[in-house]
Amino acid sequence: MARWQPDAPGRLAAAALDLFEENGYENTTVIDIAERAGLTKSTFFRHFPDKREVLFGRGTVAGLLTEGIASAPPTAGPLDTVAHALDTLGQTFFTADRREFSRRRQAVLNANTELREREALKRIDLTAAMVEALERRGVPISTARVTAQLGALVWEIAYDQWIGTDNEEGFGPLARQALAEVRAAEAVC
Repeated sequence: MARWQPDAPGRLAAAALDLFEENGYENTTVIDIAERAGLTKSTFFRHFPDKREVLFGRGTVAGLLTEGIASAPPTAGPLDTVAHALDTLGQTFFTADRREFSRRRQAVLNANTELREREALKRIDLTAAMVEALERRGVPISTARVTAQLGALVWEIAYDQWIGTDNEEGFGPLARQALAEVRAAEAVC
């Protein structure tokens, strides 16, 4: 692959995923990833601080959630604001063409403790980003924290269903369904 081709981060992520599946995470080096992508080690480090980060989208999801919260209708309540953000995420990031990559990525993460730990930290960061975005909309801190935690739960449920091999429904509708289930559980409690 020629070095001048576009989307170096995407090429690096695809190469890393292939190599992690083929050789295992521990047996794959940054140099291996860069070579598979047709790039250099220095190009890798321009885009990612380490090989763990190559599968985590460089903050893209947090940014999209924040934008989705900011663009929710002004009359939306906190949880509906997060639902709007999850819909936006489904339309812009968790699209049908990314589903297979996401399934494969999750299998690699599930097979490696270090990557599962990084994923847990990223989810904490996503929740914090939602809290901050909700506060900017004027939501009180305690309400923002609870709403963000519920939003993270909804995101996790929807994501797990979205990458399921027997499911072809879009992420946004799955998130709305998960939100309805969370609201139903709240009513029972």
